[in-house]
Amino acid sequence: MATDYYGVLGLAQGATDQDIKRAYRRLARDLHPDVNPDPEAKDRFQEVSRAYEALTDPEKRRIVDLGGDPFDSGAGAGAGFGGAGFGGLGDIMDAFFGGAAARGPRSRTRAGRDALIPVELELDETVFGVTKEITVDTAVLCETCAGAGTAPGTHVATCGTCSGRGEVQSVQRGFLGQVVSSRPCPTCSGTGQVIPEPCPKCAGDGRVRARRSISVKVPAGVEDGMRIRLTGQGEVGPGGGPAGDLYVEVHERPHDVFTRDGVDLHCRVTLPMTSAALGTTLNLKTLDGEEELDIRPGTQSGSVLTLRAHGAPRLRATGRGNLLVHVEVQTPTRLDGEQEKLLRELAALRGEDRPDANREAQGGLFSRVRDVFNGR
Repeated sequence: MATDYYGVLGLAQGATDQDIKRAYRRLARDLHPDVNPDPEAKDRFQEVSRAYEALTDPEKRRIVDLGGDPFDSGAGAGAGFGGAGFGGLGDIMDAFFGGAAARGPRSRTRAGRDALIPVELELDETVFGVTKEITVDTAVLCETCAGAGTAPGTHVATCGTCSGRGEVQSVQRGFLGQVVSSRPCPTCSGTGQVIPEPCPKCAGDGRVRARRSISVKVPAGVEDGMRIRLTGQGEVGPGGGPAGDLYVEVHERPHDVFTRDGVDLHCRVTLPMTSAALGTTLNLKTLDGEEELDIRPGTQSGSVLTLRAHGAPRLRATGRGNLLVHVEVQTPTRLDGEQEKLLRELAALRGEDRPDANREAQGGLFSRVRDVFNGR
């Protein structure tokens, strides 16, 4: 059964060329592998591209309209003489004896290309979102000719070489008779039209390069490497064709304190061994402001403490990630006489030098050790 190429593009049979182009551009922008990494989207993109090829080539579209499939190698044989495939007798006679099917002129107006521009953001800008003014250098519509490519007061003219057909034919004689071949007209590049007096500003292209400023709203929670699409802000097409899309690629600058892993943030704090043993409260600067962090007595080096909902927002869900604080306990490398004496006394009380040591005075000694190490 032949593929319904009109249905693939969401169109009805008899759709105009402009309808086909608009439908293809709309689908391709959402399904292109550079934009949508889903494997199903890749297959769908190939299907849409195949349908576009079938409906924009006049010969292939004729086959589709007759109920055949132009990509089916057996279409001609299955359709018989005069059927939908090129293998029909009428098509063979046309190709060899002068009746080559005309493709018709192609439009001077074509869709513009997409553009990509990087933007560097600080961590707090990607976490909380920001509106940025960026400068873009792209092709824009020529204001002098409004995309027509003609000088003011003039118009395009029919190409004299191809008489507006967009192609020229050549005839060669062979052992089977004369062979007629068609190729795009070299004068008008297949459009069937020429510009006698090109626009002095754009030289007939219908567009010029210009630098402009665009306001970009960066959503909260965007991550490094993500792209923000601005529809219709890319390159204007030749002949004043519709503009492509502009993709803004986010580059997140490294932060002095925090590192990011998805929606979670990480940082490190260093504690003296006395604070880790006795416990303390730290004033920790976060992206949301200063927060108190409770260090419990006996905290070990390598411990991870969690401040919930202090990370980045989730782009496609509610809530925020967490801030994970990694604790490093600092062991002194140099001790003066009094500090060494206190530590040896502590070791004795903890039974680290002999198993039957007295443990009742440990609390008071810990306080003395802390005072000495803190310079009190």
